[in-house]
Amino acid sequence: MYINADDTIVAVATARGNAGIGIVRLSGGNITKYMQHILGCELTPKQASFKKFLGNDGECIDTGIAIYFPSPESFTGECVLELQGHGGTFVLDRVVQRCNDLGARQARPGEFSERAFLNGKMDLAQAEAVADLISSSSLEAARSAMRSLQGDFSRAVESIVASLTETRVFVEAAIDFSEEDIDFLSDPKLMEMIVSLEKCLDELLMGAKSGVILHESFSVVLAGKPNVGKSSLMNCLGKDDTAIVASEAGTTRDVIKKQVIMNGMSIQLIDTAGLRETQSNVEQEGIRRAWIEIESADHILLVTDVDCSYVQELDSIWPEYCDRYPNGASKVTVVVNKIDLSGLSHGIDQDSSRVRVSAKYNLGIDDLTSQIVKKLGFLNHGEGNISARRRHLSALNEAKSFISCAKTQLKSSHAGELVAEDLKMAQRELSRITGSLSSDELLGEIFSSFCVGK
Repeated sequence: MYINADDTIVAVATARGNAGIGIVRLSGGNITKYMQHILGCELTPKQASFKKFLGNDGECIDTGIAIYFPSPESFTGECVLELQGHGGTFVLDRVVQRCNDLGARQARPGEFSERAFLNGKMDLAQAEAVADLISSSSLEAARSAMRSLQGDFSRAVESIVASLTETRVFVEAAIDFSEEDIDFLSDPKLMEMIVSLEKCLDELLMGAKSGVILHESFSVVLAGKPNVGKSSLMNCLGKDDTAIVASEAGTTRDVIKKQVIMNGMSIQLIDTAGLRETQSNVEQEGIRRAWIEIESADHILLVTDVDCSYVQELDSIWPEYCDRYPNGASKVTVVVNKIDLSGLSHGIDQDSSRVRVSAKYNLGIDDLTSQIVKKLGFLNHGEGNISARRRHLSALNEAKSFISCAKTQLKSSHAGELVAEDLKMAQRELSRITGSLSSDELLGEIFSSFCVGK
């Protein structure tokens, strides 16, 4: 992708709406012209100056701080001018219009970060981490995004790519000497190198999967018959009284949603109408909506009372679900509620298929929270967490698949050319993560999801 050196972009870099401070950012090749016309002078690089922002007739549009960052010592790698004035929408729009009149065009969503990537200021994974940091909804999500922004994820990928390159060199050398009496492909060192690559990819995949979970909100649906305590459990997990709780069966007749943070990950809890046969049109509609949520849920808590505590098989407890989704048992955790009425102890069964709780007395809720996070696949590595996206997972899985094929080819046929090709394709997939090999279409798709001004 080519950037015209004379193409200057402008956008409001702060959130829309009235605020105390608002920032207009310009980036391009001829920033001197904008300083002279808007500020009446050129600025000392990287030094904040209090200035008037002038209109085309010399009228003072606003006053504020102006900072000039010369190329390449800026976020985008180009010359950048930031005008930090008052945060009124109308005032900021006037400043942007002034820049437009001087020749700057409105920046596309994510175009500043895109230019930073294209100018070598950051790789693609780091650029995506910028957007993840902005959209972080928890402390751990923000920390993981900052680690990726600082290059932790990229360095892990580059380390594997370096090992791949070393392995490819070994294989290519073996192919070159194939007519000699020495069979380098039989050297145990080669298999050890490939197995090591697999292990490194497995570790990175585990961290990347947790990173995806951190930055995507997962849905957990509370389902079950009326009056088993779904709403009480919803309030317990959400730590407030979002759902109405009453002794009358069928109190919840619509879908109720609550965003919560569990062990560092963002989860949307969804309380649904009790599932039963009913003549009420309103309740029937609530049950229909409940099944819609159940179908799309990332995980389901089937809430039961202690009467079901002795039943082990899901198809005996919830035959309607098993009939609809015969392969969906892994998405369900059975929650035996109201153990305070039976004398059962709280905790998780050995097979991890059910959790015993009392929502009324807040017993077993920590066990249930841990079980939800575990079932969703999140492993909190603390300092090791990185920010990642689904496309990263796809690339890592593809790379692992090619390396597994290379190992199979080496074991079965000693086909050096096929091993070399599989390793080459694995390296190609990893290169897509950092952007060293990316199409314009992919870049456009990624940066279009960014906010304008970033």
